Amino acid sequence: MPTAELNGARIHFTDTGGKGAPIVFSHGLLFSGAMFEAQVAHFKGRYRCITFDHRGQGNSGVTKVGYDIETLTDDAAALINHLDIAPCHFVGLSMGGFIGMRLAARKPGLLRTLTLLETSADPEPTENAPKYRMLNFVARWIGLWAVISRVMPIMFGDTFLNDPARAKERKRWAKAITRNHRIGITRAVMGVIEREGCAGILDSIDIPVSIGVGDEDVATVPEKSERIQRRIKRSELVVFEGAGHSSSIETPEQVNDLIERVIQH
Repeated sequence: MPTAELNGARIHFTDTGGKGAPIVFSHGLLFSGAMFEAQVAHFKGRYRCITFDHRGQGNSGVTKVGYDIETLTDDAAALINHLDIAPCHFVGLSMGGFIGMRLAARKPGLLRTLTLLETSADPEPTENAPKYRMLNFVARWIGLWAVISRVMPIMFGDTFLNDPARAKERKRWAKAITRNHRIGITRAVMGVIEREGCAGILDSIDIPVSIGVGDEDVATVPEKSERIQRRIKRSELVVFEGAGHSSSIETPEQVNDLIERVIQH
C-alpha cells in the first residue's frame, strides 16, 4: 500500500499511473478511497486515477490533531504537490467536497476542474449536532458496530437500501464502515460537525465545476447543492435519480457521466 508522510500524517493513496491527465478522488466521512472503485474502473484507461484516505480513516494514519477541514485541505494539497500532478481534475464527495471547494478557491493553481458530489458549503446544521455527537460517543466507547443500523440510512438512499439484488453490496459497505479505527473516525466526525461554512469563498472559484446530488440524500439535501451552484459561475447541477449520500456507490453510471462532462470541458 503506497503511503506518503504529508503535513504530519501518514496518508494512504492509490495511483493507477499512466500518461493521462490526473483525476484525484476525495472520499466522504466514514469511507475511504474505495468508494470510488467504479469511477477508477471507468476512467483508468484514459486518465491517471488517484484515490487517498483522509487522516484517521481507511488505511491512513491516526493523528492526535488535524481533523479540521482546513488541515484536511492542506493534506490534499500536499498530496497533489507530492505527486507533482497539478493542475488535476478533483472529485470530492461530501467531506471531500468540503476540501475541493476550499482548494479551488484558495489554491486555484492545483485544480483544472472540480466535481462536487453530495456536499455543502454550509456549516453543519445545529439540529444535526446532538444526534451525530451521540452516535459518535457510542462509536468511540462501544464500537461502530453499535451504530451501523443508524448510520446506513444516513449514508445511503432508500432505493439502494431496499434493493434485494444489492444485499451483498450493503453488507460490504456496512462492514467497511465498522472497520474504521474508533479513535480516528470519531475525531474525523468531530471535524465535520464543528466545521465552518465556506459559502463566502465560492464566488472566487473560476474553473469548470460540476455538482451532483442524489434525490434521496438526507444528509446533504439537494437544496444545499442548489445554493452552491448559484454561487459558482462556471458550474452545472445534476440531480441523480435513486441516489442517497453515497452516489459514487449507489448510481456510479450517473456519477461517471457527470465527471466525464466536466473533465472534457
